[in-house]
Amino acid sequence: MELLVNDLSINGQFPDIPSFLQAIDNVMDMRVKARQFGQEMYCHRNLAYAQVTKEQNMRQAFQSLAHAKRSVLVQWLTQHGPYWEDERTHDPGDYLECNDQVVTDTAIGEAAFRRFNGSDYRLVSLLPSSWEYSPLSVWWRLEGGDDRNIEVANHTTAEELEAALRIASPPITSWNNLADVARERFPSLTFSGDAFDPFRGHPFVPGAALRIIERLEILEKMKGCFDASGERTQEGQRLYQEYFTGENAWFSDSSDPEKHDFKSALTFKHPGKAGETLFCSMHGKVKTPQIRVHFSWPISKDAALYIVYVGPKITKR
Repeated sequence: MELLVNDLSINGQFPDIPSFLQAIDNVMDMRVKARQFGQEMYCHRNLAYAQVTKEQNMRQAFQSLAHAKRSVLVQWLTQHGPYWEDERTHDPGDYLECNDQVVTDTAIGEAAFRRFNGSDYRLVSLLPSSWEYSPLSVWWRLEGGDDRNIEVANHTTAEELEAALRIASPPITSWNNLADVARERFPSLTFSGDAFDPFRGHPFVPGAALRIIERLEILEKMKGCFDASGERTQEGQRLYQEYFTGENAWFSDSSDPEKHDFKSALTFKHPGKAGETLFCSMHGKVKTPQIRVHFSWPISKDAALYIVYVGPKITKR
C-alpha cells in the first residue's frame, strides 16, 4: 500500500488557522500510523504553499506552531518528502477526471494511474474538504471513447487507516524479503539464482524496494500480452508505449558507449543454460537510489523472460 496526500483537499477552505492546524494534526496522526506499519506518506513539493485560508498558505500557517512541531512538518513537506512526483507515472497529456474535475497533475490522478497498472495506491485527505468520501471514482479519458474507470480508496482518519493497514500486504523489510516476494509474486519471470546478490552490503531502502516491485509488475504483464500467433496485444502495445518509450520511461537500453565500456559487467551467466552467458543491457530504472533491473530482451510469447540482475547501477562512470 502506498499513500499520497490529496493536494486537492487543501484549497483555502479553512475559516481560520486553528481549524487548519487541527486538520493537519489529523494527517500527521495518519502519517505516524503509516510509519508504524512500515509505510511512508508521499506529498507534492508544492504542498507547503497550498492556500489554507483566503489569506494564508500552509507555510505561513506553520509560524503559529511550536518550534518542534513546525520543524517536523517543514522537514517532511519541503526537505525530505518523500515526493510522489519524483517517480511520477502519468503524463500531463493523460486526461484524468474525478467528480467532474480534471485531476491530471494531482495526487488523485497519480494514485488512479498507479491503480490502473495494478499497484495499491491510496489517498489521504484533510477534513473538512470536498473529498471526505471513499472510494473516489476516477476516469481516464482516452481517444476513441475507450474510457477506463477505477476506484481509489481515500482515508481521512487514523483509525480507519490503521484498519486498512492491518489487512494490507505486509511491507517488504529487507532485500532478501524483496527477493522472496518477487519470486513468489511474478511467476512469468525467471530469476537467476544470484539476481539479488548485488544488494549484499547495501542498506535496505523500503521505497526503492516498492519501485522495483512496480517495474517487475510491468514485466510480468508484458510477458502475458501476446496473442496466439505471438504478436503483442493491444494492451501490450499500450504498456510498451507507456513504460518503454519517452523521456521518463521506466525501461530503456544502455547506450552504445556503455555497451562497449561495460560489456563484461553486462554479461551474465545464463540462468537456463549451464556454461552459457546472456548479454543484458536492457534494464528497468529506479532513480533514488540509482538501482537497475537487467533482463533478457526482446520479450516474446514463448521464450523465458530472465531477470539476471537487481541492484545498484552497473554503468556508473
